[in-house]
Amino acid sequence: MALAPTPKPRSARRRALARRRRGPLAIAGTSLTLCALAVTGCGSSGSSGSSLDLAKAVPASAPLYASAVVRPDGALQSAARKAGRALTHQTDPYLRLLAALQTPGSPTLDFQRDVAPWLGTNAGVFLSSSGSSAEQAAERLLALVQRGLLGQGSSASAFPFAAHAVEGAFLLDTRDPAKAQSFLRTLAGRAGGRTTSYHGISYQASTSGIAFGIVARLVVIGTDSALREVIDTASGGPSLASAPAYAKLLASAPSGALAHVYANAGALAKPVAGSGAKGAASAVPLLAGGGSVNLSLLPSASSIALDADTLAEGATAAPKGLLAPSPEAARMLGELPGESWLAVGLANVGSTLGADVRALKGVTSLIAPPSESGEGGSPAVSGLSVGGLISGILSPLEVLGSESAEAKRDFASWMGSAGLFASGSGLLELKGGVVIDSNDPALSRAAVAKLAAKLRAKGGSVAPATIAGADAAASARLSGLPVELDIAAGRDSKGHDKFVIGIGEASVQAILNPSSPLSGAAPYGVASSALGESIQPSVIADFPTLLGLLEGVGLNEDPSIAPLVPYVRSLTTLSGGGKSLGGGVQRFRLVFGLQGAG
Repeated sequence: MALAPTPKPRSARRRALARRRRGPLAIAGTSLTLCALAVTGCGSSGSSGSSLDLAKAVPASAPLYASAVVRPDGALQSAARKAGRALTHQTDPYLRLLAALQTPGSPTLDFQRDVAPWLGTNAGVFLSSSGSSAEQAAERLLALVQRGLLGQGSSASAFPFAAHAVEGAFLLDTRDPAKAQSFLRTLAGRAGGRTTSYHGISYQASTSGIAFGIVARLVVIGTDSALREVIDTASGGPSLASAPAYAKLLASAPSGALAHVYANAGALAKPVAGSGAKGAASAVPLLAGGGSVNLSLLPSASSIALDADTLAEGATAAPKGLLAPSPEAARMLGELPGESWLAVGLANVGSTLGADVRALKGVTSLIAPPSESGEGGSPAVSGLSVGGLISGILSPLEVLGSESAEAKRDFASWMGSAGLFASGSGLLELKGGVVIDSNDPALSRAAVAKLAAKLRAKGGSVAPATIAGADAAASARLSGLPVELDIAAGRDSKGHDKFVIGIGEASVQAILNPSSPLSGAAPYGVASSALGESIQPSVIADFPTLLGLLEGVGLNEDPSIAPLVPYVRSLTTLSGGGKSLGGGVQRFRLVFGLQGAG
């Protein structure tokens, strides 16, 4: 059984670049790892296992914990299978991830023979706070997901934990502890394990620090220190289940979820001495606003939904981060050009733009390595790569969102909410850009020249420009972008002051004088319907149009995104938006439509 279409041969460079991708998918992918054990054998659950709340065995200090229903039945089983098959076009879309349990020395596991006889209803995985770098953890977990989802690399080294590097463990519910114990003895024997004990509980541990044991009817496979933490917690120590933030988010979580992923963004944000790490771990606090987030995976026959419920630090803290819902963000999206196939609304960027850009860079680092590192991938056409495009597009926003006192005075002081858009089905008619509400027309007009000067200092080619309807304008050519960016300050057709960065003058005009707003277009209604719960969209995307544009210039062959293309082909639309659930909990929902589902 396999999850992905058989990958085409890739060069060593392509594989190296793919291994370097990182991002929040490492966290979401952890839940899919558990689902590998789920839908492969769902429907024949028999005894349900111990029914223990796994979070009661997870230490309260764990910065990241994922759990899944690994023996779903009924509607949940049907939805999980249909969604997985629609996404991957495989009969058994999850089984490859079973390699997560292949510890050092283990042969390829067979689900029906090795795992099905003892596996119960639920499973989980957690990262330990002790001796673990959050960045290393994200790298290991993402590598695991890449092997399973994208078919990259050898499954022989898929096990994600390593003592003193990434501390953590898998927890698997059992319906037959005796058979589970036999399975563990086999794994431990191949890993060179020896019998030891802790607080009266016997288990097997290898010289490399990997441990195998049963604690409170749970199979535990992970690092020795993590297994001991499970023993301590199951014996009455502080557990994640009793942690206030986790308990509050779990109580608010939607019903019918196949999996949950909880991340303590504050703990993930703590620096690790000498790591200098940036990427997945650093993006999570920016997405969650520095608090905690619980991600719920909800499959259906026609879509896959992700509900990100966030809880800010402090009872009175205002919601923040890219996942924070806001009526202002929804308003900005609705005012964007009606023909947009990509649209994003962002609220109050005067205080959040810097963090928003850093979060976007963390997310997009999953797609392509930063171009300044020299890892942007081989250009599909001369001078063009996905990494270069992302870096070029974000460059002006990085300047506007700088945390310096000068930037806050020259830029942040006049900014309101913002919108990003793209329209056009081909390169010749492509339009796109960023629009920011201005609360001070004089300052936003002056900002055109000041931003132009900053971009020139960074190596861009900048010149004054004249654009109809704009009070001030400049044009810029930046490294990585094959098109000219126009920067303008002016009033839109309703008399509102705007600051625009667009791909050419046509894009600026599309913002200042739109033929119709997105709020009245069909995609807006489709997104609202997909989101439900009276959630107004603040994110809309059409994947076939995006893929068509990438294919038009050969960027679908860029090694940084080529492994993802088969999955993008399986998607139709993305709808995103959020709302407050009360009590300080905010929900941001993303719904991915599936091709040929149902």
